[in-house]
Amino acid sequence: MPLTPTERDRLLLFTAAELARARHARGLRLNVPEATALVADTVCEAARDGLRLAEAVKRGRSVLGPDDVLPGVVDVVTEIQVEAVFDDGTRLAAVADPFGAWERNDGAPGAVLPAPAPVDVPEPALRLAVRNTAEVPVSVTSHFHFFEANPRLAFDRAAAYGMRLALPAGASFRFDPGGEAEVGLVPIGGARIAIGFAGLVDGPLDAFGAKAEALRRAAACGYLGADAAGADAPAALEGRIL
Repeated sequence: MPLTPTERDRLLLFTAAELARARHARGLRLNVPEATALVADTVCEAARDGLRLAEAVKRGRSVLGPDDVLPGVVDVVTEIQVEAVFDDGTRLAAVADPFGAWERNDGAPGAVLPAPAPVDVPEPALRLAVRNTAEVPVSVTSHFHFFEANPRLAFDRAAAYGMRLALPAGASFRFDPGGEAEVGLVPIGGARIAIGFAGLVDGPLDAFGAKAEALRRAAACGYLGADAAGADAPAALEGRIL
């Protein structure tokens, strides 16, 4: 059975969550990977059931309490983020305080308090106007291939090819329903290989013909801003990069 990288990741998460459910049913307290997988999988299944983002997050937060996890887990896992497929597309679900109300041990004698790490905010190489045509908010994380972001976001897809949001790692940008915003983008670094996301590329970003094929796939799937003209005139669009 052929599976995309995103589908394989989803099955891996489900398998880890099933292991956590079995151990939890035996009365065992869960460790960090087990608890994280169980909460994340609960959110994904809630989205599959047709729940809205807020409802899915609420369900994920209710599955475990402080007494269901090993000591120290509530201090380590303060938020769980997972990309879930909702009826209106893939969206980031952030479950803050995933184990409900609890008392943090930051003030305990001998507690180790790490110094805040410096926040690296990249300088945008491109600014792009984006309009959210959906009836619900859409969030995009910092290192998501912006070209493959929610199909109901209307923007110049060709210009955004190979780019990500100019945000610190782990941050996200929220597009309000029916709202417009200008965002900064930077080129994806490293080996520039896009695997997973929405499956429009799944390979080297700079391979010959990869951009034209990704635009064709996006247009065929109804992604706003991915019309055929974008594949015919990449030079004009790329000229907008600062």
